[in-house]
Amino acid sequence: MKDAAVFYSQVDNPEPWRAALAGLLPDLDFVLADDVTDPAAVRYALVWSPPRGFFARFPNLRMIVALGAGVDALVTRDDLPPGVAITRLHDPLMSRMMASYVLFATLRLARDIPAFEAAQRRGQWHFIEPRPLNLTRVGVMGLGELGLLAARECARQGFTVRGWSRSPKSDPAITCYSGMDSLPDFLGGCDILVCLLPKTPQTIGLLDAERLAMLPRGAAFVNVARGAIVDQDALVAALESGQIGQATLDVFAQEPLPGDHPLWRMENVLITPHVASAALPDSAAPQVAENIRRLRADLPVTDAVDVARGY
Repeated sequence: MKDAAVFYSQVDNPEPWRAALAGLLPDLDFVLADDVTDPAAVRYALVWSPPRGFFARFPNLRMIVALGAGVDALVTRDDLPPGVAITRLHDPLMSRMMASYVLFATLRLARDIPAFEAAQRRGQWHFIEPRPLNLTRVGVMGLGELGLLAARECARQGFTVRGWSRSPKSDPAITCYSGMDSLPDFLGGCDILVCLLPKTPQTIGLLDAERLAMLPRGAAFVNVARGAIVDQDALVAALESGQIGQATLDVFAQEPLPGDHPLWRMENVLITPHVASAALPDSAAPQVAENIRRLRADLPVTDAVDVARGY
């Protein structure tokens, strides 16, 4: 009996995934969730935010692939089938996409582009003396695959870069901090703070009013991780008071961000609709195909998620 992969996402186009996997595994059946006629044949699930009870339909499921870098929405579910591997996508193009967004955001802030945009709206020639990038301190919270590449890219451009993670990390281009005890020192040296932490029980609400106040007054904030890591009300208050001078926000506690939310109306905020990075089927499918081959050979998958840790 041929094995099958089921696909479910309300935001991702399945056809590029179908084509990419067909080129790598011609014997694999690829079926949309609504078109499954033989649930017992389904061994693999490629999903983004499936409805509750989705996995119970497939008694022989062996692997769940999260269609994105973040797996928080999966690992916190209470309807995951026991013993089924959960994998995150390890996509080099997705990492580069994230790094390019972070670089865009940090360069825009370091080169005072928001001030020039505001001056343009006023019809005003507003000169600000450019500063070399090494005088701007960029702090990256979260030094996983995405965060580390983004931090290295900022360092390559000339920024002075520091990074923070829960466990110790090391990189010659970055001054690394780790652990909660080091967080005040880390935040106190950030002119631009970039959040790339995974969403876990330990990071939800980590950037609250007290920690936002540890940043130098007028510092900028970039969030490309998860909205729940930041106390959104505290962030609004910090933006209103000038404690945070500018923010670039790609993620929010509620998505889409409600139309009446005060963040929409703040001139010192740039909002993008969760587009900083996305999985690209042509570059991500080889990893999925390799894990399917490994499972067929009774080998453990790569890039498995530790459900207890949340990532």
